[in-house]
Amino acid sequence: MKFLFIALAGGLGALCRYVLAGVVQEMAGQSFPLGTAIVNILGCFLFGFIVTLIDERMALPPGIKPYVLTGFMGAFTTFSTYAFETASLIRYSQWLLATANVLGQTVLGLVFLFVGMFVARAI
Repeated sequence: MKFLFIALAGGLGALCRYVLAGVVQEMAGQSFPLGTAIVNILGCFLFGFIVTLIDERMALPPGIKPYVLTGFMGAFTTFSTYAFETASLIRYSQWLLATANVLGQTVLGLVFLFVGMFVARAI
């Protein structure tokens, strides 16, 4: 049952991302991916807000964490998870790991995006 609820929350997160990014992008025009940027930034705020309400304020039950953070937020934007995990490394003074995470995911992500495009064009 847990997997079903995570999947449902993920579906809702994906729909919210699609609608919000689309509306923002339509208003902003096509010159800059503002829709994606707004979703990523809002996702980071929401992730930080929700995890603090659950872990520190006890304002939400801890059992809701996988549904909201993994399901909804994971589908809304994985960038928020990336930012949270990097912030956790920084919080524990793991500067080298935080730097490796930022540079590694950003640079390797771009490299593998182009590799995937190259492979797809080659076949």
